[in-house]
Amino acid sequence: MNNLLTDICNKKKKEIEALKLKCSLKSLQKLIGNKQNREFKKILKESQKNEKNNIIAEIKQSSPSAGEIIKDYYPEDIAVKYEKAGAGAISILTEKNFFKGSIDHLSLINSKTNIPILRKDFIIDPYQIYESKVYKADSILLIMSILEDNEIKEYIKIANDIGLDCIIEAHSRDEINRAIKIDYPIIGINNRNLDNLSVNINNTLDMINQIPKNFTVIGESGIKSNENIKKYNDHGVYNFLIGETILRSSNYDLVIKKLLKK
Repeated sequence: MNNLLTDICNKKKKEIEALKLKCSLKSLQKLIGNKQNREFKKILKESQKNEKNNIIAEIKQSSPSAGEIIKDYYPEDIAVKYEKAGAGAISILTEKNFFKGSIDHLSLINSKTNIPILRKDFIIDPYQIYESKVYKADSILLIMSILEDNEIKEYIKIANDIGLDCIIEAHSRDEINRAIKIDYPIIGINNRNLDNLSVNINNTLDMINQIPKNFTVIGESGIKSNENIKKYNDHGVYNFLIGETILRSSNYDLVIKKLLKK
């Protein structure tokens, strides 16, 4: 891992240790009620099968690469606008030290919207998976560059047991090969290099042929236009995780509809 990822994960470890002192894992597990979710995985698989574009619209206040994106930040209001504009799901950054997120935003958005919610964070401990369910996420992101294969398999099993879907996020050919062997049906290909934060819009396209057709693929980061999306469609990709392109616009509705235009 590079210095940034190491810093993020080290702070995350300390944060989790403090949380466990306030609420133990056993106590957290007892708080889990309904194990159903809003069918995040099903929506993604059907979008690819039916060749219908689907946007997982991301909400974040800040990031190490972009700095502050939104000054007056009300994620629940953004989520409502996303849903009305036609987004199929919402991704919310909950990491607090580098992205100014909060896990409370999960339950807040859940109460205001009806579409699935992805918790986007740096998940390195089973505690966070149970926490995600308690705070009403429908899916979690598992990042291959910070996890070993045995950890990812363990985390997928926990998620399945409590009614959470997953995205297995890869960036390189090696990580794609690992993801294929793990055999979870949803693979996100990140166009952002987490080592230097650069973005290559063709990263997904360069590796898509490596992935068997029975997997559902999500293109992540750097997707800015309907032309980008059409290019991805030509390679069989119909699911997209898009954040800054929408967030930096003055009209979320217009941008999402332009991106989804056939």
